[in-house]
Amino acid sequence: MAGVAVTNAVLVLGAVYMVFPVLWLVFASLKDPAGLYSTSVFDIDRWFIGDNIAALVAEGDGLFVRWIGNSLLYSLAGAVIGGIVSTAAGYAFDKLRFRGKESLFGFVLVGVLVPNTATVLPLYMLFSQLGMVNTVWAIILPSLCNPFNVYLARAFSRAYVPDETLEAAHVDGAGAVRTFFSVALPMLAPGFVTIALFQFFAVWSNYMLPLVMLSDPTLYPVSLGISHWQGLTAVDPRYAPLVVTGSLLSLVPLVIAFISLQRYWRAGMTEGSVK
Repeated sequence: MAGVAVTNAVLVLGAVYMVFPVLWLVFASLKDPAGLYSTSVFDIDRWFIGDNIAALVAEGDGLFVRWIGNSLLYSLAGAVIGGIVSTAAGYAFDKLRFRGKESLFGFVLVGVLVPNTATVLPLYMLFSQLGMVNTVWAIILPSLCNPFNVYLARAFSRAYVPDETLEAAHVDGAGAVRTFFSVALPMLAPGFVTIALFQFFAVWSNYMLPLVMLSDPTLYPVSLGISHWQGLTAVDPRYAPLVVTGSLLSLVPLVIAFISLQRYWRAGMTEGSVK
């Protein structure tokens, strides 16, 4: 019983640690600049959430809305295209036979150990030579391939795609490409959604790459844009509620994606954990 009590206590502390920042954002977004700095976290005399959202949308001729649109563009492109690329690569490493397959997959695993921040400067030098710095491609292209997602896709392929099904497709005359898109990819749907969801979150919350690649505020994702406003709060407190309210609203797409796709990613994570 003591062990169960300790486990529950640790879980409760972990839940509070995770939920409290979100609660702080919710209550802080209800306040005006004066209340934000002069009252305690849960002390609310009057709700200013409507005024804060109106000021947020109006600031910079709708700059926040543009940042949300940019984040959706970068994240959806990275999730859909990057998810297909990673799923196809993991499927190929699992099902196809070619020379040096295991050595090449070991090279991919080395990429898992390299922090993303360590690749930002080389990517900047490469994109600078290609003339793609300060464009949307400087954010989208690096997000199309993720070594960890390739590793996950190979595990999902082993769990979801029987070799007998692929052999039957080959007997019926399907080529490698048609077999992947018509037979294997539908069977890999839970794994693909899990990988795409991970990729969507990673691109949405990415900060270092846009910070180095982008100098035009109209191309900023919401993470970099809010950080830009955060730097202005020291000289203009008017930006403080904009930063807090913008941070809260930037969570909405993530929550919607997480809840709407939970049937797929829960099945994918459960299947991947026992195979």
